[in-house]
Amino acid sequence: MVDRAFADPSLAALYDVLNSWGPGDDFYLKLVMSASSVLDVGCGTGRLLARARSDGHRGRLMGLDPAAAMLVRARDAERDVEWVLGDLRSRAWDGEFDLVVMTGHAFQEIVADEEIRAALRSVRAALGTGGRFVFETRNPSARAWERWTPQRRCEVSDADGTAVQVWHEVELPVRGDRVTFTETYEGARWKGPQVCRSTLRFLSPDALSRFLTEAGLTVVGQYGDWGRGPLTPASPEIVTVAQAAS
Repeated sequence: MVDRAFADPSLAALYDVLNSWGPGDDFYLKLVMSASSVLDVGCGTGRLLARARSDGHRGRLMGLDPAAAMLVRARDAERDVEWVLGDLRSRAWDGEFDLVVMTGHAFQEIVADEEIRAALRSVRAALGTGGRFVFETRNPSARAWERWTPQRRCEVSDADGTAVQVWHEVELPVRGDRVTFTETYEGARWKGPQVCRSTLRFLSPDALSRFLTEAGLTVVGQYGDWGRGPLTPASPEIVTVAQAAS
């Protein structure tokens, strides 16, 4: 099921405002520009591939997302990209990409073991020999969810300039590596608060490596930040680069 924050057009319209372009986007853009064929899984509003195209990428670019509201925005931003509604199960893949990416911590939305295994098998099938799969997850040892509290509200403006407040609240206690939380939007455009409930999985570096190896993907690098710094317990990210085994 697609999270309401992505499926509702009024909320999808706020995604890029709440998640402005940053170092992570620059990291992925360099990878995309150096690959001839790219699949962006969970592409959202499509800004990564749209930017790559506008910056001169002339190869194949495909964005895949299960949220129609997000893809509407992607298509409006750039027509010269293959925008596909669905997920990794939507088609049979046949080694057609040099690079597969999952940005915006999208990998953490795949929660169950079998769903992770199925997704990674599809990623491997989509990659040609030597192709790379690059994605990031939040480092569980940094415990980012402890800062997702109603007291840490942010305020943004929608397309009409109307103020919108957004905040998060984690459902306690947190059990294991799954964190369930609500994201609440409040503003004049709605009659009342809009509440979205989500669960994310916080896998350790070793657990990620085991899933990837099982799918025929070899970890060739794991970094703790967008500057390719070392992965430590305090690192905010686990940026993983995996390669399709021959």
